[in-house]
Amino acid sequence: MSGSDSENSFFHRPIMPEEVIHFLNPLPGQVFIDGTLGGGGHARLILEKSSPNGFLVGIDRDPEALNRASGELSSFKSRTFFFHGNFSQMDQALAAAGFEGADGILLDVGVSSHQLNTEERGFSFSREAPLDMRMDRASGGMTAADAVNRLEQEELEKIFREYGEERWARRISRRIVRQRQEAPLSTTLELADLVRNVIPGGHKPSRIHPATRVFQALRIFVNDELEHLRKGLEKAIDFLKPDGRLVVLTFHSLEARIVKSVFQAEATGCICPPRLPVCVCGRQPRVKLLTRKGVKPGPEEIDQNPRARSAVLRAVRRL
Repeated sequence: MSGSDSENSFFHRPIMPEEVIHFLNPLPGQVFIDGTLGGGGHARLILEKSSPNGFLVGIDRDPEALNRASGELSSFKSRTFFFHGNFSQMDQALAAAGFEGADGILLDVGVSSHQLNTEERGFSFSREAPLDMRMDRASGGMTAADAVNRLEQEELEKIFREYGEERWARRISRRIVRQRQEAPLSTTLELADLVRNVIPGGHKPSRIHPATRVFQALRIFVNDELEHLRKGLEKAIDFLKPDGRLVVLTFHSLEARIVKSVFQAEATGCICPPRLPVCVCGRQPRVKLLTRKGVKPGPEEIDQNPRARSAVLRAVRRL
């Protein structure tokens, strides 16, 4: 998730740029993966810092993002390779670019500001649009409209509860099932209004829109984001060279918990019971934590770019 409300600035203003570069520490001649290329803002900084011969493999599941980023980074054409896919496929992307490993990997997880601001993508409830929410429309797959109109009530409740941490998940899912018997839900505002009318106090002014958690849950489900994150983290650590660095930006608690858990597990050595006199598991830590606690953006960045407020950065170094 990068950028501000302006489409143009989205392609130039990455989240926590100084912190990302500090923990990645790009050097000339190194190979990097930007697993969520977006508009190329972080990628540009990495390429500049690794000049004159650092190489970057840019991955994005959104063809629109790849096209825009390739244009933004055209001056680095000889030092870039772009791959259409998910960062959980970074092994394929590396192989296609002719590399066996990377010195640095960046994952900027979540929906981009460009996707939020593009009405027809259906990520935002602030304007009327089709209920789509797919990050990769070119590859087909289930849309958010398919989910709310086809899934059983229990499935919808589980999605809202687990992926959105929505306390009114059962009430909302039941109302959706009743509503779709009369007419399918097809637009963002239809769903947002339904949620607002179901949640107690939904029409009272509050810090977040009542439909925020439901939209988050549907987006995560439609794009299978959490499973891709788990696979991507595992592959990132597998393909990091010794002393290579992995930096991850998350934007909500579900993502953050997964990253924290994986990093802590990979930084842990022996897991034998304390009663054993010697280690029999043979487990060795694969990474060293570079961030004991998640790093958050400063107040100045949040003032300039409110969407940065929920960002948390975590980083590790491969042993």
